[in-house]
Amino acid sequence: MSPPATRSCQVHSFPVWGQGMSAKRTFAGFVAAVLFAVTGAAQEPLLSSDDSLELFDGRTLEGWVTRDDLDVGQAKWTVEDGVLVGRQGEGKAGGLLTTALPYRNFVFSVETRIDWPFDSGVFLRAGPRDRGLEVTLDWSGDGEIAAVRSGDLLAHNETAKSVFKKDDWNRVTVRCEGADAGLRAWLNGTEVMAFALPPGGSLASTGPIGFQVHGGEDVPDTQAVRFRNVRVRELPEFDPQLFDCDDRGRLAPTAKGHEIGWRALFDGGALDAWETSGGESGVSVKDGLLRFTKEGGGGDLRTKEDFRDFELRLDFRLSTMCNSGLFLRAARDGSNPAYSGCEIQILDDFNWERVTGKELKDFQFTGGLYGSVPNKKRDALRPLGHWNSYEVRYVGSRLAVKLNGETLYDVDTLTVPGKPFGERARTGFIGLQRHAPRAAGPGDFVAFRNLFVRPLP
Repeated sequence: MSPPATRSCQVHSFPVWGQGMSAKRTFAGFVAAVLFAVTGAAQEPLLSSDDSLELFDGRTLEGWVTRDDLDVGQAKWTVEDGVLVGRQGEGKAGGLLTTALPYRNFVFSVETRIDWPFDSGVFLRAGPRDRGLEVTLDWSGDGEIAAVRSGDLLAHNETAKSVFKKDDWNRVTVRCEGADAGLRAWLNGTEVMAFALPPGGSLASTGPIGFQVHGGEDVPDTQAVRFRNVRVRELPEFDPQLFDCDDRGRLAPTAKGHEIGWRALFDGGALDAWETSGGESGVSVKDGLLRFTKEGGGGDLRTKEDFRDFELRLDFRLSTMCNSGLFLRAARDGSNPAYSGCEIQILDDFNWERVTGKELKDFQFTGGLYGSVPNKKRDALRPLGHWNSYEVRYVGSRLAVKLNGETLYDVDTLTVPGKPFGERARTGFIGLQRHAPRAAGPGDFVAFRNLFVRPLP
């Protein structure tokens, strides 16, 4: 999919302190924000089984949890005829149903059918102690579709309701990203909202995606909201000042990123910057991803260029029994690159010990500096099938590694255990290890995207 088209926007002002609103829409402490009515709208990002994850299996609520920590009560959630259904609970209680996993940057899509009248919504980054953001689905006389709330109303949407189809299924797609919680929403293919927190605004940076049943509504107990075709496409961790990100999660340096030296090692195309060691089989590029398959045995993929001081970022996605790694400053003398340079581990932490019957050393889990420093934030790793992002800075003897935005360590390598770093290469290749164990599943056992490097003087 091509990057979004340029938008032509008209900015509307919105009433505050309940002007033109019912009591349900009044609020205190209005947060100044801008909501755009888009006239030259960007194309809706469409999600498919090839490039996104299914969040609802049509049979169970596996992967979902009810939420009672936000003082919203207990709604009634059921699965009926392959559809997720929400109704008010006992005493007209409302409530939330959210994913068990948190999400930060993503494109989310769902089809919904809402009885008239009924008040619902899609929650984003719904943290344990705050509400995150809500894209409203208030299908009632005074309600709004695709307004933005976070407890209080942040921005109205007075036009999206005209695109919503009564007594029918409606497709809602939302893109959420960045520290400013930038939102864009499409309804039935039409872009209906663009929003960002104002300067100084602060909300949860990550959290579950959820659905709401608004409680206390004077409607029959049979009234319901229904959801199906619930999918998410994860977008990478990135600095929006340095990278642009399209709707498929592909990065490209901004003008500022180019200016300070960021360039692609792999951006979804050819492997011109790389060479293989140990045979070329088992390495492929498909659908813009660099893939390592079980067939092809061991070896590694190495940059043709050597690096000394640099910043690096990449995304990786694990499959069952993956065993890989990221080599840094590795020598070309035929020695083990994990010790001639160093290796940041990439492993199926979830299944390795169970399948092999062998206990891993603390530095062998994903994120560990192999042979030296453990990853003490192992919960930063996303489950199999989800994308993860590494950010690395290596200057002199100082090595800092982040996984999905979490700093795993920032160490002076001359002081860590293991083979002394003073004996290791001071410059060398960046490499990706291709080490497929017999128990790896079919297809690729690890995939990579968005590999960018910034050499430092």
